[in-house]
Amino acid sequence: MNSLQPAAQAPDRNLALDLVRVTEAGAMAAGRWVGRGDKNGADGVAVNAMRTLINTVQMNGVVVIGEGEKDEAPMLFNGELVGDGTGPECDVAVDPIDGTTLTAKSLPNAVSVMAVAPRGSMYDPSAVFYMEKLIAGPEAADVVDIRLPVAENIALVAKAKGIRNSDVTVCVLDRPRHQDLVDEIRAAGARIKFIIDGDVAGGITAARPDTGVDLLVGIGGTPEGIITACAIKAIGGTIQGKLWPVDDDERQRAIDAGHDLDRVLYTGDLVNADDCFFVATGITDGELMAGVRYGAGKAYTESIVMRSRSGTIRKITSEHQLAKLKAYSTVDYES
Repeated sequence: MNSLQPAAQAPDRNLALDLVRVTEAGAMAAGRWVGRGDKNGADGVAVNAMRTLINTVQMNGVVVIGEGEKDEAPMLFNGELVGDGTGPECDVAVDPIDGTTLTAKSLPNAVSVMAVAPRGSMYDPSAVFYMEKLIAGPEAADVVDIRLPVAENIALVAKAKGIRNSDVTVCVLDRPRHQDLVDEIRAAGARIKFIIDGDVAGGITAARPDTGVDLLVGIGGTPEGIITACAIKAIGGTIQGKLWPVDDDERQRAIDAGHDLDRVLYTGDLVNADDCFFVATGITDGELMAGVRYGAGKAYTESIVMRSRSGTIRKITSEHQLAKLKAYSTVDYES
């Protein structure tokens, strides 16, 4: 039986373990660069490690969300074939480091992440790299609306959760473009959790219970939004987005590609299948997972694995014997 069947059939639950080995590889490679101040160096080793491991997975995958044109990456680029070619056809979304600045500065919530879904099920943003986003958990999923002022959404979240506006915490990327949004959130009486990087971890934190975050709003990466949608499929909740071209040229390219820039994209628009896997491994410590730890000849990782069809969410803690890995792996985790 293949690890992932076509869209009409359920994927094999064992695929999760194969995929988590890929994000573990990226995280362990990047972990050696935590705090070194070189985000490009960290990203480079993570890309190489993930690319090596992803090609051992039994799938016929195409990277549809990758390092891509935005990062001018030579590996894990959009359109690259990945997997060993023996398995089923699927879309692959990968971000070797969601939070390169977090990694370089040894700040919380850097993760290595990927998602897999049946071929043709992930949204194609046609090189529009940013989108306006709203993410909320299951309690408020049916009442929030990205088209409403943020104050109204805060009130709706508070009512859905049975709390006050002042109890609501909103996650926002710390960017100058969000100053008006920040002012509106504060005027509504809510609290703000700023993040300087790491859209995926921030979005999942907003959707998961007991994280201290109730809502994520603002403009962030479109690729990260699509990856997060795969996780939302398993968690429940909602991600809503609208494409946000950065300039007139990008706007025109989007229109020429047939995008309606006023259209609200919901979870099912960003990934329109129920056979999704989402896998992430912590690089630095965060609300979702611990970061990579090193001991004498060992590395310790913590990962989260989500399967949308069953709604199962698992934490996987792994102990890696570096000398044994070195014996058969082309990835050097010791330096």
